[in-house]
Amino acid sequence: MTFTFADVPLWAAVAGSAFLLLGAGLVLLGTIGLVRLSTFYERMHAPTLGTSWGAAGMVMGSMIIFSASTGRLVIHEILIGVFVTLTTPVTLILLGRSALFRDRSENNPNVPRAPESADNVKPPDEAEHGTASADASP
Repeated sequence: MTFTFADVPLWAAVAGSAFLLLGAGLVLLGTIGLVRLSTFYERMHAPTLGTSWGAAGMVMGSMIIFSASTGRLVIHEILIGVFVTLTTPVTLILLGRSALFRDRSENNPNVPRAPESADNVKPPDEAEHGTASADASP
């Protein structure tokens, strides 16, 4: 399947270019946020803008241009968008959990403590009145 961009109608070229520029602009904003934000946890949020809405804009622009140039509906780019939409949150969760585990292992004071496990939880009487050994003393 070969075509030239001269075969693309003007309305499709304008609409497709607008979506491509919108997607590229959102990816640029995510990249600037990645560079400008200071901590790892803040930096995790900025690229998600580019991978979600930026990719959606580029996929939409690609669908418009290729559908108009080939004369048939081209929707296989939707699979790319679905793949990116499904894999980005999973990657973000894995990165965040590994960074949190690393920071807790290094006793970083800027990271919230881990929720108490069943081994560290005191019984209600002991937690309210102090330690059990103090109550048992004569």
